[in-house]
Amino acid sequence: MRSFTFYERFSRAFHDYPSLSKLIIISTVSGGGLIAYSEANASSDAYKAAPMETGIKKKKVVVLGTGWAGTSFLKSLNNPSYDVQVISPRNYFAFTPLLPSVTCGTVEARSIVEPVRNIVRKKNVDVSFWEAECFKIDAQNKKVYCRSNQNTSVNGNKEFAVDYDYLVIAMGARPNTFNTPGVEENCHFLKEVEDAQRIRRTVIDSFEKASLPDLSDEERKRILHFVVVGGGPTGVEFAAELHDFVSEDLVKLYPMVKESVKITLLEAADHILNMFDQRITVFAEDKFQRDGIDVKLGSMVVKVTDKEISTKVRGNGETNSMPYGMVVWSTGIGTRPIVKDFMKQIGQTNRRALATDEWLRVEGCDNVYALGDCATINQRRVMEDIAAIFSKADKDNSGTLTVKEFQEVIKDICERYPQMELYLKNKKMGNIADMLKEAKGDLAKEAIELNIEEFKKALSEVDTQMKNLPATAQVAAQQGVYLAKCFNRMEECERNPEGPLRFRGSGRHRFQPFRYKHLGQFAPLGGEQTAAQLPGDWVSIGQSSQWLWYSVYASKLVSWRTRTLVITDWMRRFVFGRDSSGI
Repeated sequence: MRSFTFYERFSRAFHDYPSLSKLIIISTVSGGGLIAYSEANASSDAYKAAPMETGIKKKKVVVLGTGWAGTSFLKSLNNPSYDVQVISPRNYFAFTPLLPSVTCGTVEARSIVEPVRNIVRKKNVDVSFWEAECFKIDAQNKKVYCRSNQNTSVNGNKEFAVDYDYLVIAMGARPNTFNTPGVEENCHFLKEVEDAQRIRRTVIDSFEKASLPDLSDEERKRILHFVVVGGGPTGVEFAAELHDFVSEDLVKLYPMVKESVKITLLEAADHILNMFDQRITVFAEDKFQRDGIDVKLGSMVVKVTDKEISTKVRGNGETNSMPYGMVVWSTGIGTRPIVKDFMKQIGQTNRRALATDEWLRVEGCDNVYALGDCATINQRRVMEDIAAIFSKADKDNSGTLTVKEFQEVIKDICERYPQMELYLKNKKMGNIADMLKEAKGDLAKEAIELNIEEFKKALSEVDTQMKNLPATAQVAAQQGVYLAKCFNRMEECERNPEGPLRFRGSGRHRFQPFRYKHLGQFAPLGGEQTAAQLPGDWVSIGQSSQWLWYSVYASKLVSWRTRTLVITDWMRRFVFGRDSSGI
């Protein structure tokens, strides 16, 4: 048997034990540094040390989708008492925040994808994957019906059914066209890796077409007019990436047509990046104006043909049409057809997403969970349970509530109803006594005692703090990790519940409800400048934020393979520029 070389030993150790490498440091030409940390994916030693007892049937968990929510769930699940079946039409996880970079060759498509089987192959949980698309969910009989993506199957039947004990729906969403005529037929979207690759080829093809002889100036300008619809983070980042691609790379290769290139960003609202701090919004609009990107605010698209896009100006209702060469549509998300059908089946009509409770269970289905872009948490209102809360806190059944009695349950109230904590924070109230005092007037704290009507008055404005979570990768990833932790501790928490009090029943909830922790957001604006908004109202704009963006995104990539590839792509772009082959 031949001996292994040093390289082979090193390669085998790196693939078998990726946790050996914890830190990557890239020294830049200027002497600066980029530090990217990875999150450990260690399995629980307790679960590894406690093998399944023979004869115990494993619960079957079916996971639909391999996006942020589904993959985060799979990575964090480490209880071997489950048999997990993953079903998705794509056999990989894609790091979608870098899709705008893929459209312009800053990063290669293969660098941001990781095969699902690579992600789960070393887990101590039985996980299998089928590349298929689910087209029907039967919650009553606990079955999902799927259709193979492959042309043939062993028995000649491409459709099959899968039973489950627990179902995790993490199918994401589709682009929202708002039923605008011509969008589906004529626009590009930016949701999948294939979308980014098509956009990249179209951009290069547009420059090649515009370089052909015998074209009129008018036709050349039409071909090189790139329109981006939607002033959110994705649309803004793509417009910035495209501008950099054109100004730094393509004008050198196509100097004869550089004067004909135009980028237009259409936004129906009054400003782009509405979800960001106003300082970032103003800076982004000013920078785009300096860069020559035409930002049209208050412009709602009403129709798209094969060569023209029509908009209506909000306010005066004036309709304008402009010729274009390529349109990228990035205006939000819509519900997938299978999710719509399932919502009708369980009585959730006229909603944009599946409604779940605070534990991510689909309302009306005990063993079905939904997370990510396909779901929304239907947070329960305090005023719906106000009588039950009062009764639970009034332990002596006196009909009145003292500060001391309320303080004994306030922790459970804040855990069950997060809007309570937000209300106290926004009102700058130091404690519950301050809120009760406000309801009673100028009485001393010791004398505060409220009846049910006064208690209702004190909490009447709490529900105004309720907010829906944004449909972002950050939310989906945190939901996946949370749900996996619940599954890991399912049996233990059945015996010893650790959640808040059940105000409408006895005992406690099994788990703590899901709480989203916002870690900040980025908006790359091109020219090595990025806007960062972090917790604590901390805003940073410039090149320092760009390096922070590099570091955070490198650390969040799903594997060391993808980290290495993406960082290599960034270095290649700095040295050689972006690839303009269109392949």
